[in-house]
Amino acid sequence: MIKKIETPTLKTERLLLKPCCVEDSKILQNYFNNWNIIKNINAHVPWPYPENGQADYYENVLKPEIEIGNLIVWTIFEKEKSDTPIGRADYRLNIQNKDTGERGFWLAEPFWNKGYMTEAITALNNYAFDVLDVGKMTLTNFINNQASRRVKEKTGAIYLKTIEEPWRDEIRKVEIWELRAENWKKFREK
Repeated sequence: MIKKIETPTLKTERLLLKPCCVEDSKILQNYFNNWNIIKNINAHVPWPYPENGQADYYENVLKPEIEIGNLIVWTIFEKEKSDTPIGRADYRLNIQNKDTGERGFWLAEPFWNKGYMTEAITALNNYAFDVLDVGKMTLTNFINNQASRRVKEKTGAIYLKTIEEPWRDEIRKVEIWELRAENWKKFREK
């Protein structure tokens, strides 16, 4: 069993990334219940989105994974409004190979196009590579999710390939990216 990692609060110029909790999930519900967000997330997310979906997801999916040490989850806040969450970011450790993992995120639509997610992901990458000593991350996005692709490009990820996978009643193209520690450190120095 992996030792549970205590999720630290990460600070950036404009943001706070705090350990995720159920209270945040209840507030995030209003933002997440939005087709413009859900259409860019895996098909396991139901639509229409249930009334208590974020709290249920926290209690039944995130919390158990956090408790066994497979997942680190942050709720994103603007520093000046540190009582209202605006999104979420996570890092999933690979149980078989602790040197690798996956990163995910979403941001409430009113906060798009402000550079917030790039700022949040920079802090998450610093933590994963500098503190956890991760060797590489695997990252994905639907091919039509330009914003997610742009965050990857702006934070040094390398595009590997595009695959197809089922999504609801269609087949979607998914881009696969990789970010290695050495690439991140070189990229960060620029």
